[in-house]
Formats: sequence, C-alpha cells, structure tokens
Amino acid sequence: MHILVTGASGMIGRKLVARLLEAGALGGRPIERLTLTDVVAPAKPQRFCGNVVSLAADISAPATAPALLAARPDVIFHLAAVVSGEAELDFDKGMRVNLDGSRALFEAVRMVGDGYRPRLVFTSSIAVFGAPFPETIGDDFHLTPLTSYGTQKAIVELLLADYTRRGFLDGIGIRLPTIVVRPGKPNKAASGFFSSIIREPLAGQEAVLPVSEDVRHWFASPRAAVEFLLHAAGLAGDRLGLRINLTMPGLTSTVGEEIAALARIAGADVVRHIRREPDAAIARIVAGWPQNFDARRATALGFRAETSFDEIIRAHIDDELGGRIGR
Repeated sequence: MHILVTGASGMIGRKLVARLLEAGALGGRPIERLTLTDVVAPAKPQRFCGNVVSLAADISAPATAPALLAARPDVIFHLAAVVSGEAELDFDKGMRVNLDGSRALFEAVRMVGDGYRPRLVFTSSIAVFGAPFPETIGDDFHLTPLTSYGTQKAIVELLLADYTRRGFLDGIGIRLPTIVVRPGKPNKAASGFFSSIIREPLAGQEAVLPVSEDVRHWFASPRAAVEFLLHAAGLAGDRLGLRINLTMPGLTSTVGEEIAALARIAGADVVRHIRREPDAAIARIVAGWPQNFDARRATALGFRAETSFDEIIRAHIDDELGGRIGR
C-alpha cells in the first residue's frame, strides 16, 4: 500500500506517520510506500524498510499536486492547512492554502483518470458551524461559519462530497474537535491557549489565559485525532452513504473545568503558572465557535474519544512528558 500524507510535518501529521509505522499496515494491507509532504520537508522515518519520499512543497503551487499523485497513492491523508488564527489574519494565505490547495489536490486525483479512485481523508473542523447554535449540534446543522478558516473548510467539505459523488475519489471528511494538549511550541491558532494553559504549567512555565473561565468548547486529544484518521481510512464508503462529512466525538468542557482537571492531576502549584490576560480579539473569535455536539453518527460508525478532561491531560503526560510533571 502507498500512503500520501500532506501536512506531514505538523503535530498530527507526525503522530499519524508514527502510528502508521507502528501498525505496519492499514486496513489489513502492508504499508510499502510513504509520500510525506509539507512546506518544511518532513523527517524521514528511521524504522521503515519501505520506500519513503519526503518533499518540501506548497500544496497550492500548480505543479505540487500532480507530482504527488503521479505514483497513484492508495490512501491520501489531507492534513495540510493554515490554522484558524493565521487564516483570519491573512485572508489571501488562508484561501490559497486551505481552499485552492485542497481543490488542486482533488483535481490532480481526477486528472489521473483510468479508474483511479483513492480513499481521501480530509481533516475538516467544527469551525464550519456558526451561531446561533442549538444546545447540542448535530451533523445536519447548517454550515454558516463565522471565520474565514471555517468558511474555507466548509467549501472543501462540499467539494469533497461532490468529487466523491461523481466517482473521482472516495472521500471522507472528519470534523476534528479542538485538539488538546498540543505538544511543542504554541502555533497561530486562536484555540492555542486551550493547550498552553495545560502544557506550559505542566512544564513549570507560565501560560497566558486570554478568555474567561466560563468559555466552553469541544475537545479531543492528539491520540484520539490520530485514531480518527486511521479509522476513517478503513471505513467502507457504503456505511457513510451520501453524507461523507461528519463530526468526530469529543467532550465538552469549560476553561474552568479544564483548569480544575489540571489541579486534580498536578496540584495547585502547577495551576498558579496560569496568568489571566484578556484578549478581545481571541475572545471574539472563540465566542463564534460551537460548544457541544451530538456525535452519535460518528460513534455508531466506531469513532471513539476521551470522556473526561482528566484523560486528555494524562494522555499528554504519558505521551509527551514520559509520565512525569515538571515544576
């Protein structure tokens, strides 16, 4: 099997590749070839005896997608994207990468022709939904995003569904919750503080909280996100029907509940590393995001996530901190 991962240098991309190597197979088929691409060349796996191609490329550049599709990968994980805060600040870049780059990839698949129809897993976002929200949001709630990022993701969902309907590819779009706790350095996502108020205090460092503690949101861990992708890749298309974009399971939690979970696991001294510093711009973006979902369809299809924020924090401690907490 040949697998292509766009956005492979990102946090989820790196974890996905590691998980694929650990499994050695996908859907019962051995993985023989990996093509990894991002704007920064992804690191080549050391423990893989198959063929690996690692490319630094802009997915929206005209020649990129056709080159990636020349070897006809069996499964495509399309993770490449400009994150929410950056897409809001730089409209042109967000449209170019998130929308134009995705369409270029879909078109490159179509142009291969000759019966080629790969499974394409697209990482969408709950940002495709917009207020006013019901108490709980189902898959069939209207797509009226309130950010450029959400708009770009919603358009790509529609394109993915149409390209799948016409038989050009075999697509599935998974709307990820906000993923926490993200390891490494902060990125430009407006949601970054949800991770930083856990990650930095656990490492003995200060974190800034730009919103009030009553802000509620929808979460899953990086570990869960990778399992979503793997499960989506192997899910039979006839189980999805015509509605190929679906919201992933997660848990709803306020910032205050998030901090309370941190206190239970790591203690009050760790929590004291959080400094309140209101940011009106971030608060305005976050206020337009949904808070709670009915993910029964994804759950019925076998997708699973954490059921408490304590689980999410423990997953971060185990996966990123070697089971130890810094002070």
